[in-house]
Amino acid sequence: MAIIASGGLTHFVIDESVDQLILDSMRAHDFAPVEGLGEAIFQAGTSEVKNWIPVAGAMDELGFGMEVIDYVPCYRSEAGTGNAMGFACWRPDNHKETIR
Repeated sequence: MAIIASGGLTHFVIDESVDQLILDSMRAHDFAPVEGLGEAIFQAGTSEVKNWIPVAGAMDELGFGMEVIDYVPCYRSEAGTGNAMGFACWRPDNHKETIR
């Protein structure tokens, strides 16, 4: 069994460091860094990240580990506008115990 997800991360102005923090947090089963970003980061197009959080939480509860298949920052301009896309899957055999 596997769950596969794709979708947007930061939008309008891409912030690769925020995107990596989100992906790394989900992979590590540690959502505190994402919570630490604050609500303001999740406004406008970046609100799509909120779709990832319940899936990651549910997969964490099932003991599934996340594998990032690809991360593509899709820039539209030199000013950094665009949207970043992530592609990941969760599988039971990917799970690694982490200290919380």
